[in-house]
Amino acid sequence: MNGHLSNSMIEEQLLLVAGQLTGFCSSLSEADFFYQPDGKWSPAQQVRHLTIATKTSLLAFTLPKFIVRSVGGKPNRASRTYDELVAKYKLKLQQGGKSTKRYIPKPISADIGTHTLLNAFYASMKRMSTAINKKWKEDQPDQYIVGHPLLGKITIRELGYFNIYHTLHHLESIRKIVAR
Repeated sequence: MNGHLSNSMIEEQLLLVAGQLTGFCSSLSEADFFYQPDGKWSPAQQVRHLTIATKTSLLAFTLPKFIVRSVGGKPNRASRTYDELVAKYKLKLQQGGKSTKRYIPKPISADIGTHTLLNAFYASMKRMSTAINKKWKEDQPDQYIVGHPLLGKITIRELGYFNIYHTLHHLESIRKIVAR
């Protein structure tokens, strides 16, 4: 995805990747969805991780803008493109970047149910996708910044990009676990 994505394109992509992840995970057996390989997160834990991250990101999209500004400030640079943001995230991961404690999911019992986890994730992505297009004028996501545990200060637009890619990153990880 070269160049900058409009707010409506970010909205579409958030819903698209959320649908891809929930669709794929819905097709898994309960045993596969809750299977935890040694030292890795189960698909269920990855969905929980995405839900925690999405709900945290959602605050930046839904809080009053004056609060976002008072916490994050104003950017001193233009927003990165989607590809530039993804490249920075991949570099941080290659350099050993990991989730901070608050984003690490605890082991999950199958009793909670696949659909409960998937519905919570999809609902948070839907709220975020709606907020970026309804609450933010086209240029506004470039005028506010928020802190990210791995990426440092990023614009609201970049936060949208991050949530798109972050979902795809974990979908690929889930596919690898299932293909074991």
